Amino acid sequence: MELTHINDEGRAKMVDVSEKLDTVRTAVAVGSISMKRETLERIKEGSISKGDVLAVAQVGGIMGAKGTSQIIPMCHAIMISGCDISFNIDFENNKIKITATTKTVGKTGIEMEALTAVSVAALTIYDMCKAIDRGMVINNIMLLKKSGGKSGIYERKGL
Repeated sequence: MELTHINDEGRAKMVDVSEKLDTVRTAVAVGSISMKRETLERIKEGSISKGDVLAVAQVGGIMGAKGTSQIIPMCHAIMISGCDISFNIDFENNKIKITATTKTVGKTGIEMEALTAVSVAALTIYDMCKAIDRGMVINNIMLLKKSGGKSGIYERKGL
């Protein structure tokens, strides 16, 4: 497989997508943040002093998706048609599962935006709760599925 982000001199370049067709593209990414049970309970109760953790993390994740091309060097700035973040509080494992779904109509994918949305949502939760739980762990950020474009559909197996 040829590396498309390398120029003739072996240096990084942004891929030229001008000849590609616009297609509907979607991506779903997931991740989680583990924490003390007390922290999880306080998030659920809404008793974190900085405010509604999940509401702020949702906005943060969406902002992260919108700003992906500003922080990932070779990402194209794309028009995001939609972005949604959902949270699943898992008391059995003391974690919050984060799911981001992103959509665009364009010449290049939306996977990095979904992954960034999950990452920023998790980092926002960490930031809002770090005063009571610095031991939180962000992990398992991954692409679950994507559709659209020349490469078609990708779906992670075995989860």
